[in-house]
Formats: sequence, C-alpha cells, structure tokens
Amino acid sequence: MSGDINVLALVKGSERYVFLYDDASRGEALRVLGRYASNPELSCTWYDAAVLSQKIRQGATSAPSVPSRRFDLALPSDTEET
Repeated sequence: MSGDINVLALVKGSERYVFLYDDASRGEALRVLGRYASNPELSCTWYDAAVLSQKIRQGATSAPSVPSRRFDLALPSDTEET
C-alpha cells in the first residue's frame, strides 16, 4: 500500500459528504455509500451513490504506479540570473 488517502466529496444543498479512504478500504467506502443511499433521513440518493461508486472504481484502475508531481512550480534555483 502506498499510504495515499483518496478524497471523494459530494455537496447537496447544505449537506456535505466527504469520504476519505485508502486503497485497502475501497470496499468499505462502497458499502458506506450504499448505507447512506438507503437512509431516508439523508439526501444522498442511489444515483449519487452510483456516480460516486463509479469514481471509486475508476480510481482503482487508473491509479498511477509511480507517483507524479502534483504541482509543477519553478524553484528559485531554476531561474537563471544574468
């Protein structure tokens, strides 16, 4: 396991659903989506759960094997002084 944490968020009106999970707990994240969708007291629907589930599954297949740089910012040492 790489130690990376995946973040998935859903905003519905004034409600915020934020899921944090690592690669080993993808199955548990999917089960939680189902529990939220089946709870009539929450605004999370089965459609929302399906869309988020697809995102979780796509993340499992498209994860890069080698971490890439998240930001490509120039460092002070990268500029040439004349």
